[in-house]
Amino acid sequence: MNASEAIEASAARIRSAGPLPALAVVLGSGWDAVAALVEAPQDIAYSDLPAFPTLGVAGHAGMLRLGRIGGRTVALLRGRKHVYESGDAAAMKGPIRSLAAAGCRILVLTNAAGSLDANMGPGSLMMITDHLNMAQRTPLYDEPGSDRFVAMTNAYDPALRAQARAAAAQAGIALHEGVYAWVLGPQFETPAEIRMLRLLGAQAVGMSTVSETILARHAGLRVLAFSMLTNMAAGLSDEALSHDHTLRSARAADQEASRLLAAVIAAI
Repeated sequence: MNASEAIEASAARIRSAGPLPALAVVLGSGWDAVAALVEAPQDIAYSDLPAFPTLGVAGHAGMLRLGRIGGRTVALLRGRKHVYESGDAAAMKGPIRSLAAAGCRILVLTNAAGSLDANMGPGSLMMITDHLNMAQRTPLYDEPGSDRFVAMTNAYDPALRAQARAAAAQAGIALHEGVYAWVLGPQFETPAEIRMLRLLGAQAVGMSTVSETILARHAGLRVLAFSMLTNMAAGLSDEALSHDHTLRSARAADQEASRLLAAVIAAI
């Protein structure tokens, strides 16, 4: 089947599973513990959804979980396809368009990231206010006509951010805010690159999320996004950076991340 048919087939499978999800959440490294909070969960393997990708990164389950959190119907994407795996910036186009076709109107994105701010040490949580597309890749290169020219002002919905800020405060969760810089990866950044990103105004750096935000805005979805800071970026500490280190640090903060997501989902 072609891409459009795969998206419609995936959306139909999601719709057939029960109440339509009000919002979808992409669970990045360190955020998967929230899946245990879903009431009456139904799992669909990505392999059973024609528009969904095959994943190749440790820590990503490759499962769509449907159910309820805080009274809201949700769809949790337990893992993402990263651009660095294939060079394809549209790697998550199928899932995001399938969810939009199934009725989702809000997409919450999460990731693990490196901190560029001494006030945000490992384990801190940051709400993304804006981003730097340092990779200068787009998932819209093959879109026809003028639809590809998507405005990215307020890409991270101001009203949703206000609701998330209030929900975190009410739950007693420290929530930082800042600009996220997307680099292609999979190699970590050099200290010189980190100095450049700090000069450009970034507070966190990572290898995902931005292309998904572009896809979501193109699909008409409202976007909210969070980073879990798992390490200080290169040159800002003596830590030896690795993917295993990222996963270990993420596991240490997963319960607070889950509390944040649960509070935010209930609030928005």
